[in-house]
Amino acid sequence: MHELRSTATLPCDPPLLWAAQGLTGASRARAWVSGDGRAFAVAVPDLSRHDRLAVSGPAGSLAPLVAEVLAETGPSYRPLGDEATVRALVEALPELRPVATFGWMSRTRPLSSAEAGAADEGKARWLADDDAEEITALLAEAFPGSYAVPGAPGVGRWAGTRDDAGRLTSVAALAWSSPEVGLLAGVAVHPSARGRGLARTVVAKVLAEALAVHGTAALMVDGANDGAIRLYESLGFAYRRFLAAELTPEV
Repeated sequence: MHELRSTATLPCDPPLLWAAQGLTGASRARAWVSGDGRAFAVAVPDLSRHDRLAVSGPAGSLAPLVAEVLAETGPSYRPLGDEATVRALVEALPELRPVATFGWMSRTRPLSSAEAGAADEGKARWLADDDAEEITALLAEAFPGSYAVPGAPGVGRWAGTRDDAGRLTSVAALAWSSPEVGLLAGVAVHPSARGRGLARTVVAKVLAEALAVHGTAALMVDGANDGAIRLYESLGFAYRRFLAAELTPEV
């Protein structure tokens, strides 16, 4: 990873750096660059529940690169990137088809002193391993489709808020982070506690940790979830419309 970055081969683009996972042997991530140096592809298995292939670059350079990479990695890898990039890739490679649009959001700007103070003074606290069963129960009720669950590979620290009776009311996690990108996941608020600003409180706590440890914070969001997007934008995240594609299954 240091060699790629020091030679300016791999761009300082959060999705690529997240997929690269440090390009260590433990992560099993691999990166490719096109011959003209304009297109990039980073493949990593079982990252946030999918074999992922993050891509970037103009279609003329990217299409032959992706075709070569998929021939090597196999059909389980899904190219993902900015929507315009992946749509151009799908047009250039008829064997691909679009499968899902979503939002990639990231923030690199450090917290202001006011933001840092609010994160420290909020009601969100880091949870312990003993809280795993309670976190799982909250997710089952508030966010049953969450990829991040306690104990899953790559899922790290959980933060949460509790009511006056000590019941867990909201959670968020750092999961599948790379050395340079801390990924927020599993953001959920118990139905009985919604409308109180708890999502903002718990996300601010995890955001502060992600920026402090990794330098960049990121998350993926349903593109139709306007409320969540507005919340993350108010916390300084910038929105990018992403698209994932896959190889068309053979009949």
